Amino acid sequence: MTFRRTEYRAGRRALATLLVLLAPAVAAEPEGFSVSEIERIAAHGPWPPDWAPDPGNRVSANAAAIRLGHQLFFDPRLSSNGGVACATCHDPARGFQDGRATARGLAEATRNTPGLLDVRHQRWFGWDGAHDSLWAASLRPILDPREMGGSAARAATLLRRSAALACHYRQAFGKAPGARDPELLVNVAKAIASWQETLVSPPTPFDRFRDALERKDVAAAAAYPAAARRGLKIFLGRGQCSTCHAGPLFSNGEFGDIGVPFFIKPAGVDPGRQGGVKHLLASSYNLLGAHNDDATRGNATGTRYLRPEHRNFGEFKVPSLRNLKLTAPYMHDGSIATLREVVRHYSDLDEDRLHSDGERILKPLGLTDAESEDLVAFLESLSPTGPIATAIKPEPDRACLKATQVSRIPATGPAVATRKRAGTDRKLRGN
Repeated sequence: MTFRRTEYRAGRRALATLLVLLAPAVAAEPEGFSVSEIERIAAHGPWPPDWAPDPGNRVSANAAAIRLGHQLFFDPRLSSNGGVACATCHDPARGFQDGRATARGLAEATRNTPGLLDVRHQRWFGWDGAHDSLWAASLRPILDPREMGGSAARAATLLRRSAALACHYRQAFGKAPGARDPELLVNVAKAIASWQETLVSPPTPFDRFRDALERKDVAAAAAYPAAARRGLKIFLGRGQCSTCHAGPLFSNGEFGDIGVPFFIKPAGVDPGRQGGVKHLLASSYNLLGAHNDDATRGNATGTRYLRPEHRNFGEFKVPSLRNLKLTAPYMHDGSIATLREVVRHYSDLDEDRLHSDGERILKPLGLTDAESEDLVAFLESLSPTGPIATAIKPEPDRACLKATQVSRIPATGPAVATRKRAGTDRKLRGN
């Protein structure tokens, strides 16, 4: 009997604490959050989540490789015309995106440029998941004739002839860049990936609200706008958005058909995930291949059992909802310009356009104008309030400082990335 009385009192105290916590929300708006909703809010954090270096990339989290990758990311000499760098499409000031509907390097592409912030937490890479590692995804645009149009020979020549890059390469990989060209190209991609792994976005207003709920900080929780609270309730409830946009990254990392057309102008179709699976399984750069640095191949399980299926046609990756204010336009083809239009798409969803096979998750939300504005307010709260630091530059390596001064790489930004430099540039033009 004593145990039951003690347990009852403990339960009353817990309930009282919860009611105190919810009081500001209830006072500000009639709906409030249930215990279940608070638990689901907590599941979207904390931010940033824990992270471990990539076992398939032996220079992941390696300081020297991060320095090398940073320099290569902004270096246009990897491209066939010496004028296109990774940063040309992945602009730091735009969340490492370009603001265009579809990417443009050497030519116009057919898909929207994804942002790179928080990319280290992804499982599949590209709108179709055609790559199973960040380093393989970093290699693709270097070789793509529409993007940089580079080659293994060009990348290897750049490493060998640039004193600064050669020095950083020795620091990262423990030897001079004298290996075969294909191996050097893979190492270029692994160095670029190691730097991209450092691109982590700061906490957002939602994160501060989520953390305040967890630590029962009533005053801090009350600072979250009422409109964003109402939008969050739609996100968790009627919208069922968290079914796919789950966890701290607000993405389950998988693929789905959301009713966006997959036609490519002027003619053709984008097969989406189905084509991505075929490409991945045929690639010599996948985690089942020789370039995976994880000798156990434990990181290749997902790839090993992957098979293209009919239902994958027209499916595209569920993107993270973080940093949305920085990365417009939206969808795999950049066809939706604003967050309000994104919300309208889901509100007026054409069910006849969706796949008929498999589980049907999406339904038209039928939101009022006020509800749409609330959902937009919540989505906007998933972006940082201040500017993202664009000078994401590692500390220099003193051993390579002199070489770096001789063959200087621009600090950041696509504008400086397109500036051709003397010396190595002149030597590379004939390649």
